[in-house]
Amino acid sequence: MAAVQWHSRARRYESELQSCGLEVAPVEFSDYHPLKSITVTDSKSRRGARKGSTSSSSSSSSSVAPDPLSSMLDGTDPLSMFAAASASESPPTLSQSSSTGDLGRGKRREKEDEVGVDFEPWSSKRGEILARFTTTEKLSINLFMGSEKGKAPSLASSAVSEKVRTRLEELDDLEEGSQRELLNLSQQDYVNRIEELNQSLKEAWASDQKVKALKIVIQCSKLLSDTAVIQFYPSKFVLITDILDTFGRLVYERIWSMCSDPHPSPDSFTADEVNDTAKETCLNWFFKIASIRELIPRLYVEVALLKCNRFLTKCGIQETVPRLTAMIRGIGDPLVAVYARAYLCRIGMEVAPHLKDSLNKNFFDLLGTFRQIHGDSVQNQLVLQRVEIPVYLTLYSPAIHWILQCVSYRAPEALLTEMMERCKKLGNNALLLNSVMWAFRAEFIATRATDFIGMIKDCDEAGFPQHLLFGSLGRSLACADPPEAERLPILNEAWKVITKVRSPQDYINCAEIWVEFTCRHFTKREVNTVLSDIIKHMTPDRAFEDAYPQLQSVIRKILTYFHDFSVLFSMERFLPFMDMFQKDSVRVGVCLSIMDVFIKHQQEPTRDPVILNALLHVCKTMHDSVNALTLEDEKRSLALLINGFIRMVSFGRDFEQQLSFCVEARATFCNLEPLNLFFNHFVVTVNQLAMETRRVMRGSHSRKTAAFVRACAAYSFITIPSLTSIFSRLNLYLLSGQVALANQCLSQADAFLKAAVSVLPEVPRSISIEGKLRSSEGFLLDFINNFLSALLVVPDHPEAGVLFLVRGLLNMVQDYTWEDNSDAKVHVYISALPLLAAMSQESYLYSIPKVDSNETLYGGDPKFLAEINKLCETLIGQVLDHLKTLGRDESIHRQGSLAFSLFGCLLAHGDLRNNKLNQLAVNLWNLSHKQGYCNTRTSVRTLEFIKHQAQQPDMVHLSDVLHRLTLQSRT
Repeated sequence: MAAVQWHSRARRYESELQSCGLEVAPVEFSDYHPLKSITVTDSKSRRGARKGSTSSSSSSSSSVAPDPLSSMLDGTDPLSMFAAASASESPPTLSQSSSTGDLGRGKRREKEDEVGVDFEPWSSKRGEILARFTTTEKLSINLFMGSEKGKAPSLASSAVSEKVRTRLEELDDLEEGSQRELLNLSQQDYVNRIEELNQSLKEAWASDQKVKALKIVIQCSKLLSDTAVIQFYPSKFVLITDILDTFGRLVYERIWSMCSDPHPSPDSFTADEVNDTAKETCLNWFFKIASIRELIPRLYVEVALLKCNRFLTKCGIQETVPRLTAMIRGIGDPLVAVYARAYLCRIGMEVAPHLKDSLNKNFFDLLGTFRQIHGDSVQNQLVLQRVEIPVYLTLYSPAIHWILQCVSYRAPEALLTEMMERCKKLGNNALLLNSVMWAFRAEFIATRATDFIGMIKDCDEAGFPQHLLFGSLGRSLACADPPEAERLPILNEAWKVITKVRSPQDYINCAEIWVEFTCRHFTKREVNTVLSDIIKHMTPDRAFEDAYPQLQSVIRKILTYFHDFSVLFSMERFLPFMDMFQKDSVRVGVCLSIMDVFIKHQQEPTRDPVILNALLHVCKTMHDSVNALTLEDEKRSLALLINGFIRMVSFGRDFEQQLSFCVEARATFCNLEPLNLFFNHFVVTVNQLAMETRRVMRGSHSRKTAAFVRACAAYSFITIPSLTSIFSRLNLYLLSGQVALANQCLSQADAFLKAAVSVLPEVPRSISIEGKLRSSEGFLLDFINNFLSALLVVPDHPEAGVLFLVRGLLNMVQDYTWEDNSDAKVHVYISALPLLAAMSQESYLYSIPKVDSNETLYGGDPKFLAEINKLCETLIGQVLDHLKTLGRDESIHRQGSLAFSLFGCLLAHGDLRNNKLNQLAVNLWNLSHKQGYCNTRTSVRTLEFIKHQAQQPDMVHLSDVLHRLTLQSRT
């Protein structure tokens, strides 16, 4: 292909725009309106019509379009069909209705008796008890060692008395040398031994040694009568009852498996469905239990097997629970007795939650034993073990809490009132009162909060501190609201007690609870007073260092109820409260919480100096916490929060203040790489400031406006290099250059565009996007195309030569290391041709007010046009050389695609009256269609466009070109 001379086609942009507009067609508004309903005729064929039908189709006219769903259903709603069918049926008789009602009531009662998800299970309390009640004292335990005695034979034909004698001998075997006492065990050793017993139980059961399994359970149950290390008793109760639960489950499953096939449902069978073999086995187990001589193991083992009563009689459980409740009265130690009641209530709630009377009876029996706590026996035991009475009383809490939870679950308010009155008659026992406030519904406590405060005041603080009682009351009031008129007196009465607590840890534990009540019902004044009191108590001796979790909870509760940060930071003691978080990790966590709430709830941009100064300090704390060990996810989270804060700052039309804030923020947050988005936003914001300043101040204060715009440009020019994202830098250089140009800052615009060209060689061949490497070529081509479109209005620098920016860009493209087998460079050359053609026009397609582009500077100077034509010819030559290379490499498809692209460029921007250019266009068309790879539809539409253009007076020469263009298909 021979060299060509480039001549740009003269363009008349306004006439071209008009010719491309839509044709105007007259419309009769009497017949048409865009909002007028369309009449649709819907013809439906009814398939499967009955014989004798006179019509197989129907037509209907409607002013609305038919609903496709309704047409599929033949216009009938399936729910309406069901309702119509139901209405056609005969109504139920009175007897049917009555039986249905009885059934419904029965189901409702059954449902009410079930324990729902709103009942907190024992499993959720188990870990807390084990962690709370520990000891450093030495413990002892008796381990089952087996027996050397042979077992007495038990024949099926033996008399009942013989069976009883055999059972007693088997059980006595445990007490005749088959156990070994281990002394001086640590708590962990003790736990390990209990786990060994639990495992031994499972192994004995699996090997069909049922009596050995029972002996292990009896031995473990006996441990619950031992209070030698009394502080550990609640944890020991948890460990031993785990073994009892395992034993009860194994026995129940064993008996159920003996029922006749098919087995009845394990949860809904009746005693009538159980065969004789299973019943006899069940009775045998209860006979063995009845033979246990000691009260405590006999009681616990029978409670563990309480569910097995279902195999015997329908009312077995109902009859057994009251008997077991009465048996507990024989336990002399009140601590042992209360935990026995707790275990009975726990199993009772699992197997028969409807037996409320028995649960209530356990609670009322508990009330009767409280006087024993102050008896000589208990007091002597506490003196011997050196345990203070307040510590001893806390040992009761888990058991009493559980009993009251079972009793108060879905209980009527009258019962709760009765229990409250009984507590008063006991002389306001603090331990019981504390458990009542823990267990009863929060609404019940809140409506009687004043009464409870009176009861708390009457309690003896020596046995159970009042601040603990107020803590329990505060938990209820955090969940339910007391009467409005009582709220302030309640807070005053509570805080009178809380502020007198001397121990910082006890103080903050209680104060933290009441902070939520204060925030929920009062203003910043009361909250500020509470914060002041907390600072006063926690600052001496740096007590706050041991209370970071509680102090963090205080912050979270304040942030939950105060979303207006102007109110929050106007509290005098809020920031001093924040100063108590001096541990770095804790302080950063608090700052994260504050910023998270601000981002979520701040609806409008702010310029409040109090908010800005405070949150800048908070964000700086977060920013300064980043070090070499900080994970990328953490950095990203911090950056998002800081970005969110910056985006919510707006000074309106005070542009200088906005710029000043941006400068300060850039200096403050300079070390966090994920803040690239933040700097990106800053640069965009600054450019917006420059444009807004130009718009608002147009025609006035021109010097001041120009100075501000130059300051914005300087800010952007300094900030952009700090970005790590190469394409963020390129796009912001281009944006800043365009803004500077729009504000007649030509030297600044020139600097930005030069910087963009200088950065292009740094673009890597691949970039990471969402953790995956992707080619950067597509992003680079997009940027270059945008850059080329901006260069049209950029005037040449008087000292840099003609088209210096265009040449600089093309030189960079020439030297850049593109991907192998890539046509990207040639695509850039083809994209540059429309720019150069536009630059050769007498009037440019677009311009910037008060900025003289090259059309004004050169005014159609022949030398300028010659430079453009020469550059175009060079670019076309490069493209043609590349097409030849593709032909030799047999890359036919790529060759055809590039040839068609160049043909389209020549057709749109070249003067095809030039013979050489005309011939080149025809050759490119033929080359693109040579192997038939060109899209036929695109080719046809291109020919139609040429035909349309040839009809214009100044484009007649295209007719000759059109006759020489032929379509070819792949053979």
